[in-house]
Amino acid sequence: MRLVSFLVIACFTSITFAQNISGRAYYESKTTVDMDNFGGREMSEDMKKQIAERMKSMLEKTFILTFNNKESIYKEEEMLETGAGNGGFRMMMGSFTPGDQYKNLETNQIIEEREFFGKQFLINDTIPSLEWEITKESKQIGQYIAIKATAVKPIDENDFSMARRRGGRDDDEKQEGETATDSTKTATDDPFNEIEVPKEVIVTAWFTPQIPVGNGPGDYAGLPGLILELNFYRTTILCSKIVLNVKDAESIEAPSKGTEVTRDEYNSIVKEKMEEMRENFRGRGGRRGGRFGG
Repeated sequence: MRLVSFLVIACFTSITFAQNISGRAYYESKTTVDMDNFGGREMSEDMKKQIAERMKSMLEKTFILTFNNKESIYKEEEMLETGAGNGGFRMMMGSFTPGDQYKNLETNQIIEEREFFGKQFLINDTIPSLEWEITKESKQIGQYIAIKATAVKPIDENDFSMARRRGGRDDDEKQEGETATDSTKTATDDPFNEIEVPKEVIVTAWFTPQIPVGNGPGDYAGLPGLILELNFYRTTILCSKIVLNVKDAESIEAPSKGTEVTRDEYNSIVKEKMEEMRENFRGRGGRRGGRFGG
């Protein structure tokens, strides 16, 4: 009854509120890594701790969603660089994570920046359509009542930001009777055989009808209210602050720098590059460089 009453009240308040709404939502994103299965037996605990500390800046970020009724732009908050020596690792991680993401809810369009191994791309696509299942569960997030919704999201086979160690603790899809990973193999056999990308993940979202815009962080949208929290795989994205109808709200413009491609074209480019890297590794000193000169 409490949830039903809240939805009725939210519906009435949104009638006058939704005509002209804009603001900024600040999100804290955190991703965990299973260091127990990282690097194999040859890597010491001290080395794992050092790597985990270097990865922290890539796995803990702050994003800002600037939005109105129809459009939004999702950007990482600019931070001063601290420390040195992470250039190669940062480039590798950055190649599998999106940059600025623009969404137009009216046209169902998403334009996403991607820098893949030093080359800038602009992916022009439609907003992913998820079959959200809205539950009766609710909770308080800040000053807002949030309602729980879940969906299953397909993952592209080349999305290595979602990669996990094959046969590790994450491998919940292992079938009965499946052969275990050969512990006698070393990293020189083929490290690509040691990782896999899940075909799909379960996404849990918490949205509030008190802010009646069907938007959220990243490429997520389609719920009757702003998404305040997202949980999927090893990542949690939580809204820490909302400023509504700010007078100095920046204009929302789609990113325009980079070679424009479709999602399928970009995935083909990634697949080609990854296959090239795998061949180079197998060759151990064979041809190097490639399409992007790196």
